[in-house]
Amino acid sequence: MNRLSALAVAVACATALSVVSPVRVGAQSPAPTVVAIKAARWLDVRAGLVVDNAVVVVQDGTIRSVGGPVPSGAQVIDLGDVTLAPGLIDLHTHITFDIEGNWVMRAVTEGTADEALRGARNARATVEAGFTTVRNLGSGNFADIALGRAITAGFVPGPRIVSAGHSIGSTGGHCDTTGFAPGLLERDWRTGVADGPDELMKAVRYQAKHGAQVIKICATAGVLSFDATVGAQQLSEAEMQAVVEEATRHGLRVAAHAHGTAGIKAAVRAGVTSIEHGSILDDEAIALMKGRGTYLVPTTYLADAIDKGALPAPIRAKAESVLPVMRESLRKAIGAGVKVAFGTDAAVYPHGHNARELAVYVKLGMTPIQAIRSATTVAAEALGVTDRGAIETGLLADIIAVGGDPLRDVKSFEDIRFVMAAGRVVKAPK
Repeated sequence: MNRLSALAVAVACATALSVVSPVRVGAQSPAPTVVAIKAARWLDVRAGLVVDNAVVVVQDGTIRSVGGPVPSGAQVIDLGDVTLAPGLIDLHTHITFDIEGNWVMRAVTEGTADEALRGARNARATVEAGFTTVRNLGSGNFADIALGRAITAGFVPGPRIVSAGHSIGSTGGHCDTTGFAPGLLERDWRTGVADGPDELMKAVRYQAKHGAQVIKICATAGVLSFDATVGAQQLSEAEMQAVVEEATRHGLRVAAHAHGTAGIKAAVRAGVTSIEHGSILDDEAIALMKGRGTYLVPTTYLADAIDKGALPAPIRAKAESVLPVMRESLRKAIGAGVKVAFGTDAAVYPHGHNARELAVYVKLGMTPIQAIRSATTVAAEALGVTDRGAIETGLLADIIAVGGDPLRDVKSFEDIRFVMAAGRVVKAPK
């Protein structure tokens, strides 16, 4: 079976699973023309206020009005004592991956169909946790792009996926497949492994050719790979500039995985939109990010949640060395006013637990509304979109409901009662 056939099987199987599931509510049936959602409260994220007596009218996948009377003939969804909020945005996921079982050997024991099916399961968990958009920063053989198309087509439930395709990095670096004998799983620019500006430009073009909506690079070493270092710079500044310039020609933004200080600074100077992780920030790096308007996507809850027992000894040692430092860097960045946009690295811990990141931001110095904005309006800005991130007339009807007042306790986002994505209910109250 060729790769396209395998993907077709994956989507077909995932479709069958979604049809028999009792959890989804009407996700594949035609939406009523007009729906009015009523609730005790709604969160105005721009004003930073919880407003009583919510009535949000939805038509054809967008918000038609906020407040006012229920239109005649509208279908009414009365959610009662909950607070409506905009669907959340996670800027750093690996939706087709997870750390389960013998995950290290999965690269040689499973194929693209397995990855797509795994992604379908994880996509359901993600959207039911209130995340209606994710930016997926790396998957194999464009499985995330295929999954995103299946979700858009209504074959499987899930968030909108802003896909990177393959992560791009140097030979033997964090974005390469390491830990295997020579000759096994050797990669080239087509699958994101490239050296020198010319090869890196080809890698960008190839991801764009096959549907990438964002480019992800590995500016430094990382944790979940067998390189001995965790923060060493792995792409030169000139190489990163070539990536940014080529991505810009395609209308794409660049996210840079970067733990180490030198690599962070080089990536910021090269013009990337966001620094992922940003584990080892010094004052100069913070000032550079603030001055250039570079977003920090922290992925910090994983320090509490990662199952270190599932990690091979060399990888575990790297995790234990860098994760505590990451927290202090984030605290300093928040205090300095760096733009922080929400991201989790979901896959390193279970998909569907994404919202647990919010409470860590508050613990490290954000107000609750700042943390919420990091996953709504600020995340939308980092994506370069204006059609989501708030409950406002004309925006996408991505609406969730939580109990209580999220401005008093952001942990309310860990208990999602209702989810509407693009005007379709994908999770209803029990």
